[in-house]
Amino acid sequence: MEIENTESTGRLQPALVHGLAVAIMVACMAEISGSHFNPPFTLAIYLCGGMELNMVAPYLVSQLVGGVLGAAMAKAMTSRENFYKASGAAFALLQTDSDIGAAVFGEVAMTCLVTMVVLLGAVNTTTRSPMVPFMVGCTVIINILAGGDVSGTCLNPARAFGPAIVHNYWVYHWVYWVGPITGGLIAAVLVRLLLGDRKIRLILK
Repeated sequence: MEIENTESTGRLQPALVHGLAVAIMVACMAEISGSHFNPPFTLAIYLCGGMELNMVAPYLVSQLVGGVLGAAMAKAMTSRENFYKASGAAFALLQTDSDIGAAVFGEVAMTCLVTMVVLLGAVNTTTRSPMVPFMVGCTVIINILAGGDVSGTCLNPARAFGPAIVHNYWVYHWVYWVGPITGGLIAAVLVRLLLGDRKIRLILK
């Protein structure tokens, strides 16, 4: 995980770093694990028939462990001052209750969007595309550019959990579970009810 310093680099640098990293990892790992990396993706893929139930828990545990390891590596390679200034990259953006509604909505909407790209690009037969790593990476870039100032554009509870553990920073931590998981579930419902192919869709077959 990157420790962002948007005051000196702007929003474009973290957007490109995250989006390109996601694209590369999805392309490299797709044939090994499916490149979920994200609990909402795993839940949505399961609900759309893309994986077996007995694999869901191991994937979720692996994602959370990966989040902690990533945060620990970020702490190891970052100066103490910069790491703590960023609250361990644990989303210090939210400061008051008045910010919460917008942050939750932003996490729901942005996670729904990127999960839809995953489901339609990798799971749904009629729209499956070899360009899905590029598509997911570009969606992450767009989300960070559009919503970084609203919620920090987490989109991933594992990404929030790691820094929270390493830095013991839990302020409004629930936002980064409720928002992304809700967004992922909404995407799965849309695919199951309306957008999926005949095998996935529950109605309008």
